[in-house]
Amino acid sequence: METLNFSFIIPVYNRPNEIKELLESFSNFEGQHTYEIVIVEDGSTETSESIVKLYNNQLDISYYFKENSGPGDSRNYGMEKAKGNYFIILDSDVLLPSNYLVEVKTFLDTSYYDCFGGPDAAHSSFSNLQKAINFAMTSFITTGGIRGGKQNVEDFQPRSFNMGLSKKAFLASGGFGKIHPGEDPDLSLRLRKLGFKTTLIETAFVYHKRRISWSKFYKQVHKFGMVRPILNQWHPNSKSIVYWFPTVFSLGFIVSIVMAIFQMHLLLYFYELYFATAFILALISNRSLSVAFQALLAIIIQFFGYGLGFLKSTFNLVILRKNPEDSFPQLFF
Repeated sequence: METLNFSFIIPVYNRPNEIKELLESFSNFEGQHTYEIVIVEDGSTETSESIVKLYNNQLDISYYFKENSGPGDSRNYGMEKAKGNYFIILDSDVLLPSNYLVEVKTFLDTSYYDCFGGPDAAHSSFSNLQKAINFAMTSFITTGGIRGGKQNVEDFQPRSFNMGLSKKAFLASGGFGKIHPGEDPDLSLRLRKLGFKTTLIETAFVYHKRRISWSKFYKQVHKFGMVRPILNQWHPNSKSIVYWFPTVFSLGFIVSIVMAIFQMHLLLYFYELYFATAFILALISNRSLSVAFQALLAIIIQFFGYGLGFLKSTFNLVILRKNPEDSFPQLFF
């Protein structure tokens, strides 16, 4: 295996403050490493160029400005410009632990993969809302750990907020497609068809500082739900009954409330047990009553948003047999 030369690829859109926090976390890396940072400004009106200049003497940074074409295309642009032979793709709203690159390099030096993903976590400095949403997005009781749990390590589908990709795999696959969100599992599934293996590096986590509100969170998970049937259509082998869970959960919750009105409480008791378990887990992991209560709201929004999006997309693609780009143009660049 050739020596690994890392290039960090970071697309950004109107988020100079995020870039400042991220670059500051780079400056705190442990160990002696040679790497470059490639920042791709995706048509921003509020650019990060002045922030990048502050770190030019500390870090090896390349800065590019291009017309807005979406995060997937911007990542491809960055990888085309990069000098390294192994790309690490990050979102602009993450912070890196000081040992991040140590963990990545140690893993790949001993167990090489052409594509990896890492989990996301909540930093102690995050707001209660950010911690609650992080719990909903990452807990085994909500997502089954698909964003970084210990199971299915060999079949892990990396997410582009924390993803590694070899130059060889990038050139073979052509990189990310035009869909968003969903460009990262689409790439993972195409890589698998090409014979590349993906994995999870559990210790290579990032702090994912989502700049989000309840309404934005709903819109995000709603899009996630709409995208999944499209991916299932493009990659039939990826279909799983698990993706129906948020829809079934949401419809069942409504049914349980209606049944309770007619003095039939059994189904509602199951939901009460589930939410009680989630509350306890959120309380234990965050040690905050406020976060635990908000986590319950985040779970409900996540399941209803995703479930409705999944159902709507399935109806359009499977029942009405519509073209994905015609049905959901907002998901394509």
